Amino acid sequence: MEMPEKQTEIFEAAKKVLEDLLGLMDLPSKVTISEEFTVNGEEGETASIGLNIEGDDLGILIGRRGQTMVSLQYIIRLIMSHKMAVTMPIVLDVEGYKQRRCEGLRALANKLADQVRVRRVSFTMEPMPAFERRVVHLALANHPHVTTESTGEGENRKVEIIPKNKNRY
Repeated sequence: MEMPEKQTEIFEAAKKVLEDLLGLMDLPSKVTISEEFTVNGEEGETASIGLNIEGDDLGILIGRRGQTMVSLQYIIRLIMSHKMAVTMPIVLDVEGYKQRRCEGLRALANKLADQVRVRRVSFTMEPMPAFERRVVHLALANHPHVTTESTGEGENRKVEIIPKNKNRY
């Protein structure tokens, strides 16, 4: 993937920080760019950088429902915001876990949207982190028969899939 010089500098710095942290944790691994989560803006500039950690037995970095990975991502973002003058979202993935999860969520969202369309009854998904809710919202953003809405608070926020052209109450 081709990145402008400033973004390449940010990527290399984030990669180095992550590799150093993994070294301190004594987890032999390789950090590469994640095509899935490296997003380019409308003017060709990089809007976010995706890093994928590859290696043997890295489940400890994923944690329960990906929470350890999210925490590590937060730490990397904090370090990078202090290290670089320019901040850019950094998305971590471990052995393609997040990518597979996103693909599964998109498929589930479309399956549930079809059920909502046929039954004309709203469906509320299980609570999920903001990143996963966003995947569902984006997967169904242009769906002709349903719309989505986040409900609940904090860790209990869920995505509700609602039939279009029907009053909910």
